[in-house]
Amino acid sequence: MKMKIRKGDRVRVLRGDEVDKNKIGEVIRVIPKENRVVVQGVNMTKKHQKQTQSGGRTIPSGIREFEAPIDISNVVLVDRASEKEAKKSRRSSKAKAAEDEKVEKKTPRRKSAAAPKTEKADDSKKSDAEGK
Repeated sequence: MKMKIRKGDRVRVLRGDEVDKNKIGEVIRVIPKENRVVVQGVNMTKKHQKQTQSGGRTIPSGIREFEAPIDISNVVLVDRASEKEAKKSRRSSKAKAAEDEKVEKKTPRRKSAAAPKTEKADDSKKSDAEGK
């Protein structure tokens, strides 16, 4: 799947922890195989690091804090100039208009509209009984 978000893009986080919602940050890394992105300053995680030696270098022990990847469906591109969500419609305008009409046509059923019909039917039965 081709990804529309690339490294360096500004994105807004739509879902996730309450702390991270609506945060805007820059994409640090994109992981296309897993459909994930790493956003600067979002989804911060702590990892306890044990002291290790590799190739003559010593990595000190301690608690590392870093950005963990989040799913690409939970972020949306943001326009740099206005800091608003970039709106890219994937549906055609005709399909959107047809869907809007369906929403307008749906009206809730009222109980009061059904009640007078039954009363009229009862009135006609009474008048028939009185006429006999």
